[in-house]
Amino acid sequence: MSSIAESTKPTQPKILNGKWLAAQYHQIIRDEADRLRPHIGRAPGLGVIIVGNDPASKTYVRNKEKVARTKCGFHVVDVELPADASDAEIVEEINCLNKDNTIDGILLQLPLPKGRNEKFCLDSIDPRKDADGLHPLNQGLLVRGEGKLRSCTPMGCLKLIDLAYSDIDPQSKPKLTKDIPSKDLSGKNAVVIGRSLLVGKPMAHLLLERNATVSIAHSRTKNIEKICRQADILVAAVGVPKMVKADWVKDGAVVIDVGINQLDDGSLVGDVDFEAVMDKTLAITPVPGGVGPMTITFLMMNTLNAFKRKFHD
Repeated sequence: MSSIAESTKPTQPKILNGKWLAAQYHQIIRDEADRLRPHIGRAPGLGVIIVGNDPASKTYVRNKEKVARTKCGFHVVDVELPADASDAEIVEEINCLNKDNTIDGILLQLPLPKGRNEKFCLDSIDPRKDADGLHPLNQGLLVRGEGKLRSCTPMGCLKLIDLAYSDIDPQSKPKLTKDIPSKDLSGKNAVVIGRSLLVGKPMAHLLLERNATVSIAHSRTKNIEKICRQADILVAAVGVPKMVKADWVKDGAVVIDVGINQLDDGSLVGDVDFEAVMDKTLAITPVPGGVGPMTITFLMMNTLNAFKRKFHD
């Protein structure tokens, strides 16, 4: 890893276009899958389970399956269960995918209907096929700095941070043919707002792995604005619209906004007040079109990594 000089406030902030970056990685993933296909005899396989008819969940699943099939060239198995499916019925479908040798990654779309035991169902996924990186074994491996299947949203955030510190201008939308190099974050102060198992905690571990000095802030944190002002890298993942104001942000910071919140007028905003904060930053993600596409990308990357294990086995 190469070290990074201290960032200074740019003339123009870098808008971290996650939609463009995701498209570049879809092609990189597809090229690698095509390279391995003759050796393994098939394409990577993704199994997707959705329970119930929640419109948002159905939209998310459609988007993920479209990326898997049309962008990455994956084989997709789609399992739809009624909203009243029991935990046992959900786990039965998971076990079928666990045993299916053509399936490398399994995604259980969350949230499950009220009354279902998400933890029990998620823990039933074979950790070698855990496309979301949520199985406790894979979370434990992350803490140890090991394992290939890691939480998708934090991994997407980390790649956007790599983009922020790179020489690549996302506004010019260049074609990428290989992974953006991982950056050594030695000397950088990183603050993660939020402590969820889905984003906050794994994000902190990934930043530590890159040698950043990491603080986690949350609803019980005192003087949260002061803590955030110390951040060279600020990751907001709390689900509170426009919580992060301009006076929370250090000049020249990299700001990653994980939040996506729908206002009464139907518009979508993040956890960061984008318009107020943007001009202070070195780089910032928009909402929508920032972190979201990269979350789906790392779902595909995890599935590819599970597929590659078959080649190495």
